[in-house]
Amino acid sequence: MSPSSTPSRRKGTRALLAAGAVAAGTVLLAACGEGSSTDGAAAQGKEPQPALHSHIHGLGIDPADGRLYVASHEGIYTADGKGSPQLVGESRDDFMGFTVTGAKTFLASGHPAPGRDQPDNHGLIKSTDGGKSWKTASLKGEADFHSLDHAKGTTYGYDSTGGLLRVSKDGTTWQDRARLQALDFAVNPADPNQLVATTADGVARSTDGGVTFAPGQGQGQGMEFLSWAAPGSLFGIDFTGALSISSDGGTTWKKTATVPGGQPQAMTAVDEQHVLAATQDGVYESRDAGQTFTKRLSVASGDHH
Repeated sequence: MSPSSTPSRRKGTRALLAAGAVAAGTVLLAACGEGSSTDGAAAQGKEPQPALHSHIHGLGIDPADGRLYVASHEGIYTADGKGSPQLVGESRDDFMGFTVTGAKTFLASGHPAPGRDQPDNHGLIKSTDGGKSWKTASLKGEADFHSLDHAKGTTYGYDSTGGLLRVSKDGTTWQDRARLQALDFAVNPADPNQLVATTADGVARSTDGGVTFAPGQGQGQGMEFLSWAAPGSLFGIDFTGALSISSDGGTTWKKTATVPGGQPQAMTAVDEQHVLAATQDGVYESRDAGQTFTKRLSVASGDHH
């Protein structure tokens, strides 16, 4: 998702287009150059931190402290003071759509962990303590938002249960907008009437708040994730990890780089220069609009989920 003045709009993974468009890689999150926190804790006789063995659905940066948050199939993770993976709170739920809307304030969707006596779909859930605890905001048991964005006080969600874009001013009551088959969408942070969405034919555009979308015209075809960081900085990443930027709202695109590490799993742009992407072997960060990337967190193969 695209951040505007709030610094992160996390993108979840989607599997609504062609089969194989999103490959659910499994990962073990660890800091660059750091060993397993589980092994280290065991050697010291401490309770081990739970490792993250699952697909990454979203990324976000908390404006309160610049901390990176990773939304996954088995909970929300961050890095501790030493850069080791740390589960946030106690939830091991499957977090799908994920976005940071303010200091320590997150919105998400997803599914309960196995064994929990809960409806299959969380609807919209909200945390105001940096992901430590979550409360239902609306649509519990009804909606499964695979992508969320927030701009100008309005929340936008792509509900995968019916391929439906939904919009809410208060996170409680919702308006139904267009139906479309999309992997992701993003909202112009300066003009919430302008949206873009990934489709099989390219990046589709809306100028009426998502009520209708003009069909994609091939430009941006193959895009998997979108993040609208600033009015003139719409980022897109395709299935191969190629990162592109559009200065005209998705009409034309210019490739800037290929993110290392294989197939992308999530992306967010914090501003017009700061971009993060999760791929099969790590979370990579760019501070120069995607010209160069460095690895912020390492990812190693784990058990399949």
